[in-house]
Amino acid sequence: MTTIKDTELIITKDNKIYHLNIDKNQIAKNIILVGDQDRVFQISKYFDEISEKVQHREFVTHTGVYKGKKITALSTGIGCDNIDIVINELDALVNIDFENRTINSEKTQLNLIRLGTSGSLQENIKIDSFLMSKYALGFDGLAHFHENKKCIDKNITKSFITHSNWPSQLSEPYIIKASESLMKRFNGITEGITATANGFYAPQGREIRLKLAIPNMHHTLNTFEFNGNKITNFEMESSALYYLGQSLGHNTLTICAIIGNRINQTQSSDYKKIVEKLIVKVLDKI
Repeated sequence: MTTIKDTELIITKDNKIYHLNIDKNQIAKNIILVGDQDRVFQISKYFDEISEKVQHREFVTHTGVYKGKKITALSTGIGCDNIDIVINELDALVNIDFENRTINSEKTQLNLIRLGTSGSLQENIKIDSFLMSKYALGFDGLAHFHENKKCIDKNITKSFITHSNWPSQLSEPYIIKASESLMKRFNGITEGITATANGFYAPQGREIRLKLAIPNMHHTLNTFEFNGNKITNFEMESSALYYLGQSLGHNTLTICAIIGNRINQTQSSDYKKIVEKLIVKVLDKI
């Protein structure tokens, strides 16, 4: 049995995973992931009891019980690079023996639900509504650093690359479907393809001082369709969540509150209210 080296898996003197600074007993199997640290407190205020409160860097972890179910709320920070840290470390907590530094023969499966805010890329998707990411479209390139490509939907990925005439100097896009078991829990929420950008400004078509290399990005995304599936919104984490989570054997899903419409160029007047409603909805469905 292969022993994982210290340089590959960093464990603290307290036997906790390095970046999250928690041990396996401090997390639940149902985990809500949020970008914003403050949103962890927004979620845990609804818990009937809180057993764990840990913060290390941008990673805040609260674990407690909500209506009889053990749930963890954890902040990831922004971007796929942070998702790479969080998902690998959560998996290590439940599927690696820290004492022997070996992979467990029996694997534990987590339910990883990202709760976020997002901007719509379709005119008909209303501000202050909810959107479930049936697919995640990644511009980040993270999946290409790994050998496993089983969870990537090759047909829809190929169709998008052809439709967009994707620039060769950028990372090749990849598209992954959410976990069916989690989508069933949230049946009735509008579904779409969520584009995961590797930045907030130019990668999402925003121009301030620097000119865009892809000035027609919104039109390209807005006009793509594959078997009735359209690209509905922008955010910055879902593709990495779907790729890493599912490749490691976990269930993954993203649900976002739509707080802006990039096509109509309109913005929510009070996005905190819709985020609060989304938190309660997610908690009740877990």
